Amino acid sequence: MPILHAIVLGLVQGLSEFLPISSSGHLLLVPWLFDWHDFDSKPIEKAFDVALHMGTVVAVIGYFWKDLVVYVSKGTRLVVKREKPVDAEGRLAWLLVLTALPAAAVGAVAEGAIDERLGTPGLIAASLIVFGLALAWADRRVGTRKLAEFGSGDAVKIGAAQVLALNPGTSRSGITMTAARYLGFDRDSAARASFLMAIPVTVGAVAFKMLKLAKDGIPPGLGTPMIVGVITSALAGWVAVWGTLRLVRTHTFTPFVVYRIALGVLVFALMITGVR
Repeated sequence: MPILHAIVLGLVQGLSEFLPISSSGHLLLVPWLFDWHDFDSKPIEKAFDVALHMGTVVAVIGYFWKDLVVYVSKGTRLVVKREKPVDAEGRLAWLLVLTALPAAAVGAVAEGAIDERLGTPGLIAASLIVFGLALAWADRRVGTRKLAEFGSGDAVKIGAAQVLALNPGTSRSGITMTAARYLGFDRDSAARASFLMAIPVTVGAVAFKMLKLAKDGIPPGLGTPMIVGVITSALAGWVAVWGTLRLVRTHTFTPFVVYRIALGVLVFALMITGVR
């Protein structure tokens, strides 16, 4: 695999994992658009995918490190010491874990079907457009709720919505932001909730795939591109988190919606004209 390809895919993963535009969709579309054939088999492609997701996990943990130290310590104390009244940060920590359970369960059971039936260019394009419009619709609602108001009902509903992100083109961050906005959270809180929710679900997915990778071993010739991909996706991911939070404090999600629709239309146009 050329190092340039590893850098490009690392940038794509890092940026699109946290922007509401679908990282899984972009990781499939970019090689399709440029006619890249870097992977001889699905296991090799999965191994590289694990590396890129490791980078984005590092990025979001690095950005929210101070918050996470508080959540983990107070979440642990809540279970070990069972203190009353329940600490708000400790409660939120466990609610964030709860949001990951639906997608983790469905992903583990249906991984094979997802890989075989989803992820075609046409389906990705349709998903980019449809769920982009859903984000635009939800973003029109007046949201005043803050992250401190995040409750068990929110965790269940947004966690259930996150299952839809197993379909490439939906976008994990996009669907969770959409659900959070629909439930009345302001844009900053919706984005923060989405980014924090990424940690348990992505760590779980990476750990699950790492077990397979440890069993099979790193494919020959993929070690250096994987390292490059991890570093690139981590740096791009940190920038994406920082930039998105700055943007949504004063702007709507409209720029992301426009991008999603434009990309979806472009993919359909390339397919219809036979260019790709």
